[in-house]
Amino acid sequence: MEKDIGRIKKNEFSDIVVRIDDFGGKKGLTIREFVTGQRYTGFTKSGVKIPLADFEKFKEIINSINIDDFNSEGDNSEESSQDTSETSEKEEIEDY
Repeated sequence: MEKDIGRIKKNEFSDIVVRIDDFGGKKGLTIREFVTGQRYTGFTKSGVKIPLADFEKFKEIINSINIDDFNSEGDNSEESSQDTSETSEKEEIEDY
């Protein structure tokens, strides 16, 4: 069972795909990158699977985020700079 829920354009060559699937007998929500290129077109290895058993918790977490969270106060705080450095490290190892 595979059911695409939606796509978000990442750039000219790739989309983020959200889908419900049953991979290896394990149902869940999968979020993966789909690339379109000259050498390869398809899903990359990078992504995340939220098991069906954890879906309600995942939905609760996502629904708890609001637009104001992206504009949090104290952007110059130590906590904020740590978050930024962690994000930069993640961005450097992102699989394209």
